[in-house]
Amino acid sequence: MPLFKTIKPNKYTAVYVWEIEESFKDLSKDTQLTERSQNRLFSMKSEMHRRGFLSVRHLLKEAGYTDFNLFYNGNGKPHLTDGKHISITHSFNFSAIIISDVEVGIDIEKNREKIKIIQDKFVNFERGFIHKDDDYIQQLTVIWGAKESLYKIYPFGGLTFKNDIDINSFQIADKKTTGYIKVEGWDKNYTIEFHQIDGFTLVYALDTANND
Repeated sequence: MPLFKTIKPNKYTAVYVWEIEESFKDLSKDTQLTERSQNRLFSMKSEMHRRGFLSVRHLLKEAGYTDFNLFYNGNGKPHLTDGKHISITHSFNFSAIIISDVEVGIDIEKNREKIKIIQDKFVNFERGFIHKDDDYIQQLTVIWGAKESLYKIYPFGGLTFKNDIDINSFQIADKKTTGYIKVEGWDKNYTIEFHQIDGFTLVYALDTANND
């Protein structure tokens, strides 16, 4: 299947979503990879992960890039050779990337009952506003995805979801909230936007100071 969805949060940011229906063979066609990417691809034991990896390269193509424009720093954070910011995510049969002139992070997660079991590992401040009359699983998945997105933005690693990242009050119908990273020397707020896509929650974070 070609590109599933494109979202333009603002004039200098684009989100691209791919629904992975193709076989590994079909995704491999006309896909040129760096030596590093080839080694990484063939070290993956899961067919689903391999297809997700290749689908991201198709998303790069949709955005006007190739695998040769993508590189990773020492912390494993992806970058583009033209200086734009990029974040990447993959879950089951969906993958997505976000590309922007400002700091961004993205996450896509399948809405699953399991998240209620692990909520104590990442919910702290947010427990005060979770709405009993709203979709509980979706709310928790937004919180997780928002924290994952902010974790991807922070360049130094070492954050804990529960204690170092807060997400402000929202309802699912809002499709938007804000969040911040609570560490010394990092005083930035971020806009959080979220969408429901066929049983998945897509969340991305953008630098609030430059979000218009």
